[in-house]
Amino acid sequence: MTTSRPGSVSRRGMLAAGVAGAALAGGKALAQQDKATKAKTPDTPEQPPALEEPVTDTLTPRLVACAEKMIPIHYTDKERAQLLHGFENQLQAVSTLRAQHFGHDLAPALTFDPRLPGKAFPKQKNRIKASRPAAGNAAPADDTALAYASVGQLGHWLRTGKISSEALTRLYLKRIRRYGDALECFITVTPELALAEARAADKKLAAGKDLGPLHGIPYGLKDLFDTRGIRTTWGAAPYKDRVPDRDARVVTRLREAGAVLLGKTTCGAIAYGDIWFGGKTRNPWNTAEGSSGSSAGSAAATAAGLVGFSIGTETLGSIVSPSNRCGATGLRPTFGRVSRAGAMALSWSLDKAGTICRHVEDTALVLGVLNGYDAEDPASVAMGFDYAPDLGQRGLVAGYDPAWFEGKSGNAIDRHALKTLQDLGVKTRHVSLPDLPYGVLFLSLVAEAAAAFEELTLSNRDDLLVWQADNAWPNSWRQIRFLSSVDLVQLDRLRRKVMEVMDKIMDQVDVLITPNFAANLLTITNYTGHPCLTLRAGFHEVPTRSDDGNADKTPHRVPQNISLIGRLFEEGKLCALGRRLEAALAVADERPPHF
Repeated sequence: MTTSRPGSVSRRGMLAAGVAGAALAGGKALAQQDKATKAKTPDTPEQPPALEEPVTDTLTPRLVACAEKMIPIHYTDKERAQLLHGFENQLQAVSTLRAQHFGHDLAPALTFDPRLPGKAFPKQKNRIKASRPAAGNAAPADDTALAYASVGQLGHWLRTGKISSEALTRLYLKRIRRYGDALECFITVTPELALAEARAADKKLAAGKDLGPLHGIPYGLKDLFDTRGIRTTWGAAPYKDRVPDRDARVVTRLREAGAVLLGKTTCGAIAYGDIWFGGKTRNPWNTAEGSSGSSAGSAAATAAGLVGFSIGTETLGSIVSPSNRCGATGLRPTFGRVSRAGAMALSWSLDKAGTICRHVEDTALVLGVLNGYDAEDPASVAMGFDYAPDLGQRGLVAGYDPAWFEGKSGNAIDRHALKTLQDLGVKTRHVSLPDLPYGVLFLSLVAEAAAAFEELTLSNRDDLLVWQADNAWPNSWRQIRFLSSVDLVQLDRLRRKVMEVMDKIMDQVDVLITPNFAANLLTITNYTGHPCLTLRAGFHEVPTRSDDGNADKTPHRVPQNISLIGRLFEEGKLCALGRRLEAALAVADERPPHF
């Protein structure tokens, strides 16, 4: 791949990068729509003429005709000749723009707000009322059982002096040393820092100073969040030696809550998949397969009992997908609820920070700490967070479409989860989604990501990324530069339409229950900003593949999750229902057999 460097862009380089493609589409719709009925004349040939002469720096109507195929759109020869008048000024403007060298932390002036105009949202108190641990419940003598305990249970033992944060931290560090390499789930482990924070947590508790439900609990942090003096690599080779000089807001809030940082968990390079610059993160239930991504290490480490809880992010499935693969419990909050200041930006209008745990109530405990307005995040929303085990459960209505649970979308585990929810006395109502091209929304994510990482494309440093498949970031970023600016605006208008669709559906129900990947709901609800809780629903068997591709005789028993989607900013109600469903399904406490 060859591109011009920023600040020195030739006219041919501009066209190759797709800038001319965007300009040529100005004021026009797609070719199939805008020109479909245009009468054929001698200057509107059936096909744009082929470019036979060598490419030069001179822009010609013939070159424009070839560029039209990349958008796609179709102009007449007269229109091609006219649009070239003054085009040099536009190219020069783009060249000047590229020379600005924007810092990665600079967000666009336009910000996404999931709240439609005229919608009111009840105020919430910042209140976390966790369930009470069983009376007389002593800390287990078995280290493995202790490692897999819930955040709520660990906190109870810490406050009652049954365990110390330092001992618990040493236990998790020992498990990371033993299993971390096999799972390839940590990029950087911070034992000295972890032990220092654990000792400080113990001293505060001994002095009667309790910082809350996460006090003394060790956790793993997805390596997209800045940590002062500790490398933050974004899982990508071009940034593997990057060391920030400040902490992300998520990190400071966890530190203020007394949580103990064990290290930085792996993520797929630039928040895509489970392949990072040092390997491929593994699923603890079946290490022959990846853990999915991009919160790959956070899900694997949590499911394998290497951390008390972990922090992840989701742009389009990066909490839900690895949680499903590894059988963890993931909570993707409402867009804007958790600050992203100091976190890698992939898509400013879609990125969300959340948590991955082993139990539903733990996700509420962590979100209670992460929640809060932050002026450093332009999309931050000031909203309280209220959770109690019985919050909003009276008269609850869950929506679903029977089609989501049939065919390729759902299976017996999904249907069992739905029936279990109904057996709890939760009212259910059929809903349906209108037929819209939801999948095309993905283009806007790629466009934002290409802008965020334009430097890699223009400098050719995208070649350093390990994953170079057709659908990997490097090629996707090159392709998206041929998306016209007009079509990008139209995508945003489609997004608003989808927001209105979801608003009407959620006015009828409190939550949706759905298989994780049914009916484009993962895409839809990420674009509308709705919260999603994914929790383990059961197990199924999959064949184990050897290196030669043949199936082994012994299949692997792997977990599968179900998703609950809530109304905007109603994570408390969502978690309360999820806790009830988790208890009824009774599969959350099972552990990967070799960890």
